[in-house]
Amino acid sequence: MIQTVLGPCKPEDLGVTLMHEHLLIGWPGWDTDAAAPPFQRREVLKMCVDRMHELKDLGLRTFLDPCPIDLARDAEFMAEVAQATGVHIICATGLYKEDQGAAPYFKFRGQFTDAVSEMAETFSKELTEGIGSSGIKAGILKVATQAHRISPYEESVLRAAARAAKATGTRITTHTDEGTMGREQLDIFASEGVDLKRVIVGHSCGSADLRYHVDMLDRGCLLGFDRFGLDILQPDRLRKAALIGLLGIGFEKQIVLSHDSVWCWRGRPLPIPTSTVPNWNPTHVFKNIVPALREAGVPQAKIDAMLIDNPRRFFST
Repeated sequence: MIQTVLGPCKPEDLGVTLMHEHLLIGWPGWDTDAAAPPFQRREVLKMCVDRMHELKDLGLRTFLDPCPIDLARDAEFMAEVAQATGVHIICATGLYKEDQGAAPYFKFRGQFTDAVSEMAETFSKELTEGIGSSGIKAGILKVATQAHRISPYEESVLRAAARAAKATGTRITTHTDEGTMGREQLDIFASEGVDLKRVIVGHSCGSADLRYHVDMLDRGCLLGFDRFGLDILQPDRLRKAALIGLLGIGFEKQIVLSHDSVWCWRGRPLPIPTSTVPNWNPTHVFKNIVPALREAGVPQAKIDAMLIDNPRRFFST
């Protein structure tokens, strides 16, 4: 059974799944911005429900929101959206990368205690008992690393997640930057005894280097081609080229698709004009990427594998 914000569901009930999207994000410190507009929960909830209905009309059945603890994760808000729409929503436990997450607490404690064990205990509690007093259980672990290096703190978080994954049987999904450090993430997980078939290396489409992709795929993990529409970080043209290449050599069973879209920001809205990222929205895969893959000759069975079969297999293997 897979834990969703409304309770367990069977893997075969997942259906079409987007594996990396965000309803809400709040960078640490958002709650210190006294001049920010107040959070209009009712209006934001309606916007998220309307958008989720649009996705549901396109075939979506499951939505993985891997917001870590320290980016203003709101599992109860996710549950409200799921209740209103009938879409399965899976939430995460875990911590973000050092430079943009809330690292000081466990870094300070690490001077006096075994912070890795404390983080693993925290993650395991949210997976098995629930998040706070909500009773909502996280269904996946989320960890992150910065570009071109893994800091000692980030390594501690990865090791804590690995230990919680082994203790609870939970899967892991990650954040990478600039298409780097995925191999090193896998090295850390493997050293802790994690089955790499239960790991998604997120944002792997940040690189168009097929050697980088194949090195990881050969170890059994899944790759997230999960930032479609974020052309300011990597053009979709390169994402599609790398994806079509990997599908052409038989890796359709190890890739999942998504956008890493953010539907609402806590604090002040992010001042990025829509014209800068016109396709960074959660319908882009369905409306544009899937038709482009078909036009390039990708069989429907391989598209279905990435959107339906692989999420189901990932959670049930």
